[in-house]
Amino acid sequence: MDLKIDIKEKVDELVKKLQEDPALLKNFQSDPVKTLEQLTGVDLPEQQLQPIITGIKAKLGAGQLENALDGLKRLF
Repeated sequence: MDLKIDIKEKVDELVKKLQEDPALLKNFQSDPVKTLEQLTGVDLPEQQLQPIITGIKAKLGAGQLENALDGLKRLF
């Protein structure tokens, strides 16, 4: 059985789910490992989840930055 996953694809999928559910996003911010285990249904060691967590945090941060920049654009 081959368990290869596309990390980028999985990060995009999880970011979308987190952005659509504020309670889930709050859970992710407080305990990303447990939240990812809930979302994926897979119990993996933290070291294996870390690349996904890092990718999700980067995408969420980029989204927040983009929203802030959009707000600034409206000022000018």
